[in-house]
Amino acid sequence: MGAAALRALPWALLLLGPLLPGQVLQANPMLTSEGQPAPLPGAVPGFTPAPPAAPEEIHPLKEQPANGSAEGHAKPRKAFPVIGIDYTHVRIPFEISLWILLACLMKLGFHVIPSVSSIVPESCLLIVVGLLVGGLIKGVGEKPPILKSDIFFLFLLPPIILDAGYFLPLRPFTENLGTILIFAVVGTLWNAFFLGGLMYAVCQLGGPGLNHIGLLANLLFGSIISAVDPVAVLAVFEEIHINELLHILVFGESLLNDAVTVVLYHLFEEFASFEQVTILDIILGFLSFFVVSLGGVLVGVIYGVIAAFTSRFTSHIRVIEPLFVFLYSYMAYLSAELFHLSGIMALIAAGVVMRPYVEANISHKSHTTIKYFLKMWSSVSETLIFIFLGVSTVAGHHYWNWTFVISTLFFCLIARVLGVLVLTWFINKFRIVKLTPKDQFIIAYGGLRGAIAFSLGYLLDYKHFGMRDMFLTAIITVIFFTVFVQGMTIRPLVDLLAVKKKQETKRSINEEIHTQFLDHLLTGIEDICGHYGHHHWKDKLNRFNKKYVKKCLIAGERSKEPQLIAFYHKMEMKQAIELVESGGIGKIPSAVSTVSIQNINPQTLPLERVLPALSKDKEEEIRKILRTNLQKTRQRLRSYNRHTLVADPYEEAWNQMLLRRQKARQLEQKMNNYLTVPAHRVDSPTMSRARIGSDPLAYEPKEDSENLPIITIDPASPQSPESVDLMSEEPKGCSGLPPSPEEDEEGLVMRVKEPSSPGTDDVFTPGASDSPSNQRMLRCLSDPGPRPEEPEEGEPFIPKGQ
Repeated sequence: MGAAALRALPWALLLLGPLLPGQVLQANPMLTSEGQPAPLPGAVPGFTPAPPAAPEEIHPLKEQPANGSAEGHAKPRKAFPVIGIDYTHVRIPFEISLWILLACLMKLGFHVIPSVSSIVPESCLLIVVGLLVGGLIKGVGEKPPILKSDIFFLFLLPPIILDAGYFLPLRPFTENLGTILIFAVVGTLWNAFFLGGLMYAVCQLGGPGLNHIGLLANLLFGSIISAVDPVAVLAVFEEIHINELLHILVFGESLLNDAVTVVLYHLFEEFASFEQVTILDIILGFLSFFVVSLGGVLVGVIYGVIAAFTSRFTSHIRVIEPLFVFLYSYMAYLSAELFHLSGIMALIAAGVVMRPYVEANISHKSHTTIKYFLKMWSSVSETLIFIFLGVSTVAGHHYWNWTFVISTLFFCLIARVLGVLVLTWFINKFRIVKLTPKDQFIIAYGGLRGAIAFSLGYLLDYKHFGMRDMFLTAIITVIFFTVFVQGMTIRPLVDLLAVKKKQETKRSINEEIHTQFLDHLLTGIEDICGHYGHHHWKDKLNRFNKKYVKKCLIAGERSKEPQLIAFYHKMEMKQAIELVESGGIGKIPSAVSTVSIQNINPQTLPLERVLPALSKDKEEEIRKILRTNLQKTRQRLRSYNRHTLVADPYEEAWNQMLLRRQKARQLEQKMNNYLTVPAHRVDSPTMSRARIGSDPLAYEPKEDSENLPIITIDPASPQSPESVDLMSEEPKGCSGLPPSPEEDEEGLVMRVKEPSSPGTDDVFTPGASDSPSNQRMLRCLSDPGPRPEEPEEGEPFIPKGQ
């Protein structure tokens, strides 16, 4: 049979040849009766010879007739087309661009007319535009486009969620996370089961048109319509500028209830196809909630860490930095959807995790690009969603049932109000800042529904849910009521109830500093009391982040402290090292001595000062001691006991150093206020004594000056002139009495008053012989007359009799 077919093949081709235009097929004489190629004459057995050249083989370089066939028949010549139309080639991108342009023009017109924007929310006007455009398209005989679920969930929703997650106000979100989770999880479950149960009762009592709708179908419908929509909440709440607490509660609920909605939707959709639902199915459905929610968060965290780590190496290619943020975020969303996890939770987690590390690595221009591109992308997506919602309303199939639609709308409002009231009563038992009745009303009234419910309803299969058109009609009715009625009336109600608005100005530096101070204070109080609240765990997380995570995800020096704090710590460390190297913490800074010397007789200091040299190990040890005991005071004691507190051995030394530094600054300021005195002769005892008292290391008495008084002083702790007890101002031999042998050996002795107790300062305490005459003598060293601030002192500094 096969051989016969092969024998008939050449004749069939020969007959079909004239039917094929421009080609002439002939039987190949080189084929044998079995269809095999005939051997060429002179061919060597065992080798396959090259095929012979066809008699009419076309060589690629051979010139062929331009407009004719092989037989020479010329085709009719057409004129060269100067312009042509090929709409099918650009149809899809052209229509997409037109829709985006329409959305932008509608948004522009909405803000150009302020009288309309102050009354009607933007989302309402966009839905009206969609209804008009859909009606116009249907009026000309075309079928309007419908917002498909894949387009909505894969292309339009991710930019809005990424913008919300990346710029999420993290502090109010974490502080109210418990309240948000209760509203998102418990509140959504309550709405779904309450609404589904009541709608099942309505279907059983509503007549013959509703009797066939079972319990699982009503529970599925309740899970679709019960979730608050983040797109609608963002569109309305950003226009009324509600305060930060209410905004984060309602918006956070709309973000986190996605996991509950996804689980309930897939759960009831699967149960609808089962013949019998067992206990095991219910338990697995309950566990799937944790898998969907925590799995989505885990996927987002992984992609956020990868994005932060990638941004470490973009310092030489700044152009592609924003692209990594968009791609990793979108990959997190798609990966979560791949495993039927919560894509919204993955996007939020990715944005929150990557932002602090990415912004520390990228440039300022890249940060600006990310910010404005996300805002633009989310705004366009939001506009397209509301326009297509109106167009899809006109284009879709609807089935109106008054009993089902009105009951759905009424029970949605009742379930929302009851859920908010009961949950708020429970939450206020644990909140410090209670939710007032006004806040509860705004939370209940702000539970808007949107395009997520419509897209989930559009995904229903006709095979299992024959009532899909009625479900879509009820969903669209609830969406229009919440967006139009509640969205338009919430602004006047906020003004009527005098609800606190959002502060447009940013917090000042003073407020930021006091906020951080209170955080540290509350953390320390929790440590002392032994109550580990959220301040304690937040502090633990910040320490772990600073010690490990930042070093891996932030490049270079940016992993350390901010530049201002790092510079302050560097200056403080340098000053502490200089104090240690100069021979003691209590030593007066060299600036004081320099000022006092310039007041007497300006003279250049020697270039080299004799200072004790410190080895690298010793210097590192000093740095370690200072770093451990001065900069991290709260970490010295690992644990606290509310009854017995361990005494701090470094506290007294630290207080002494602070006190001495303060006195040194006061003394320096006082010395700067003194006036200069006339120059005395160089070798006078007063001059030498002043020089040696000011800086004993820089000035030494001449060796041949036998008549100069000798001052005995400890160089390690030089005293101020106010703490010195002068025994004799005149040199030896100037007074009427002969010098004693002790005075001849010791010279002029400066004595210091002994400290009264071990806790007093032994450096800046005045001497015992601090009499008025000695004070006048001391002031003669540097001040010729009274200061302007002391006019009441009428007694001359130098007695007239001398």
